[in-house]
Amino acid sequence: MKQVIHEEFGDPAKVLRCVDTENAVLGASDVRVEVLRAPINPSDLIQIAGQYGVRPDLPAVPGNEGLGRVTDANGTDLKEGQLVLLPAGSGTWATEIIAGAGNFVPLPDGDLDQLAMLAINPATAYLLLDDFVDLATGDWIIQSAANSAVGAYVIQLAHARGLKVACVVRRQSAVAGLKEMGADAVLVDGDTLARDVAQATDEAPIRLALDAVAGDTMARLAATLAPGGTLVSYGAMSMAPAPLDAKVLIFSSITLRGFWLAQWFEDATPERRSKVYGDLTALVASGKLSAPVDRHFALEDIAEAAAYTAAGERAGKVLLAPNGV
Repeated sequence: MKQVIHEEFGDPAKVLRCVDTENAVLGASDVRVEVLRAPINPSDLIQIAGQYGVRPDLPAVPGNEGLGRVTDANGTDLKEGQLVLLPAGSGTWATEIIAGAGNFVPLPDGDLDQLAMLAINPATAYLLLDDFVDLATGDWIIQSAANSAVGAYVIQLAHARGLKVACVVRRQSAVAGLKEMGADAVLVDGDTLARDVAQATDEAPIRLALDAVAGDTMARLAATLAPGGTLVSYGAMSMAPAPLDAKVLIFSSITLRGFWLAQWFEDATPERRSKVYGDLTALVASGKLSAPVDRHFALEDIAEAAAYTAAGERAGKVLLAPNGV
């Protein structure tokens, strides 16, 4: 089998390499799965660079999500040929994954690219909308990094629930694409953000803000919230501390929360995980939930794939196709 590894932390385009390794032997309840697709997420690159909240032991195989097909069910309840969602954080940048059968989520046949992206970004968007504030039809929410993969899923899921979304971006060139996607308001971040949001939403109260940027953006997002509102931080793309205004926290009684999907996986019951991914799978199958894909890369081209992903200004997600497109 082949897998991508890194033996040190640093620039992904420089430290990642594809190597050949021996096929692992199946344990009593293990299954062997051929990896069909594995997304490259910004969080993967941050982790490889050593800048993530937790560091894997080295050498490490990156890849936190993906889609595969069972090639050896090994007497378990899974069927050979079954499409499955790969275990989160299992090192999916490889031609095959071996793990206990209970770690895989069976999926119906469908669009390989869309199903491969199901585990992290759609689930994050779903839970950000579901787990923090009780929202009603017609309510407004606001999000930063709105042109990110999670941001696009937030827009789609919010509209499916009858919510309105104010989208904050860091460059004017991102505005048109979000408007085409159906964002209810798109604003370029800046010192007048709170005023601009109030004008764009006709001063509607906003009780939920979702931030993946940190820094000044997070502080400005907090200032857009109605009294008693909640700001959820789930990323720090700027890698900068957030200078939050104490007046906003004290006199508007803003609640700050953090969200990390890996922790949710640890805490969620099997029934809750099944509900979330069942809902998402149904939305993907119906065509109501999707994300654009820019390019596919082979494992052997991982350095180019990492550099291409990090460069930005892409037309969609970058996916690895370890066993061919």
